[in-house]
Amino acid sequence: MKRLLSTLFGLLGLFGLSACDPFVFDKIKPGVTTDVEVRQLLGEPGMQWRNEDGSVTWEYSGQPAGTQCHMITLGPDRIVRSVEQVLNEKHFARIKAGMTLDEVRRVLGKHANTQFFELSQERVYNWNVDGGPTITDPVFFTVHFDTAGHVTRTSLNVQYRR
Repeated sequence: MKRLLSTLFGLLGLFGLSACDPFVFDKIKPGVTTDVEVRQLLGEPGMQWRNEDGSVTWEYSGQPAGTQCHMITLGPDRIVRSVEQVLNEKHFARIKAGMTLDEVRRVLGKHANTQFFELSQERVYNWNVDGGPTITDPVFFTVHFDTAGHVTRTSLNVQYRR
């Protein structure tokens, strides 16, 4: 049975489906879970960042359809240090004017979509987030960039459906 579950989780990870299930992240325990176990549960991360202290942070984004992005930090010992869902007010507040797209991605993970507005000469990147007035009204945290690729402002937008 254990082998069957391992195979199933491996296949789900291969297709990226497990990263859409927030309950899978409850199985990851800081100080206990290893990098091998994280990969068995979630598959390969969408992005990896090396940190100055020797740790590494893995990104598991549910974008474009999901409303969560988890950052899992592993210590040099390859044991999970932290698991954090980053699409929230705390992390939105970290996005400041002048940041680059790479810096924003490091904070929020992969975006859902992007658009260029000719009239205002700005490119906007959207992250699908929780918080709409109804379950059918998607909400987007939007980061606005100038033509040089630097953040000018952020906004929260509801796409009302009738």
